[in-house]
Amino acid sequence: MSALEVGRVTMRHPDKVMYPSTGTTKGELVEYLRAVAAPLLAQLRDRPVTRVRLPDGMGGERFFEKNVPRGAPAWLRHQTLRAAPGGPDEGKTLELPFLDELDSLVWALNLGALELHTPQWRVGPRGGVRGPDRFVVDLDPGPPAGLAECAHVARLVAERLRADGLAPVPVTSGSKGIQLYAPLAGDVDVMRVHAYGRELARSLAAEHPELILATSSREERTGRVFIDWSQNHPAKTTITPYSLRARELPNVAAPRTWDELDGPDLAQLDYREVARRVEADGDLYPWDAPGGTLPRSA
Repeated sequence: MSALEVGRVTMRHPDKVMYPSTGTTKGELVEYLRAVAAPLLAQLRDRPVTRVRLPDGMGGERFFEKNVPRGAPAWLRHQTLRAAPGGPDEGKTLELPFLDELDSLVWALNLGALELHTPQWRVGPRGGVRGPDRFVVDLDPGPPAGLAECAHVARLVAERLRADGLAPVPVTSGSKGIQLYAPLAGDVDVMRVHAYGRELARSLAAEHPELILATSSREERTGRVFIDWSQNHPAKTTITPYSLRARELPNVAAPRTWDELDGPDLAQLDYREVARRVEADGDLYPWDAPGGTLPRSA
């Protein structure tokens, strides 16, 4: 097949292999996007999207793209935003795309955008940056620690978050670890959320020094789980739930149930498994749950 028509997008070479280890093609990934469009677009709604692009698939050139590329279609939603202070683009003006319909998801995939990264805040219709509507921590294991250790730490983090009135959702990252998301009411300054994450990680690391690390030191990470709280900085982004990962295998950042984290066979999920789960169970991310508010001491 030389081309695949999806809405306003003509995908060239849908039989092109993007993941050589499994033979997964662009066309197969389009079907994944169709299957998870509703929950993925709910995650992406009103968030600017930065992309990890591999035009020739895994094993080829890889680069991280923030701005809208040349040749983008006129119908693609985009917004001019000032880069957040404290990040690598501080002082710059960025022209950032929003992927808010299936056509735009397929357009991005056609350019080789496998990973979709988003911030913890949204943008209003006139370009105003809103307060963060979710809190996130990334649990990154240092070998020989793995998913089982991440699941244990996820339980410890969740216990603390629930005590503070938040409702965390676990997401296996599609790479090595687990992320925890907790919806926020959007009424707290972003740097307060950032500071809350730092203190949470430091407190748990002090209580469980043999298991948890609150700093990114590679030398100290062996056998422990790093709680990366920095994802809550206004200049940072995180892999979007339901996004593919640009790794050897076509795995996905997948929302999970807490019961699954207790299972002996806990593993990362690939795109086919996630598509089947969405078809059978719908979206596991509780969009209807009210966002929490950080305690006053945070």
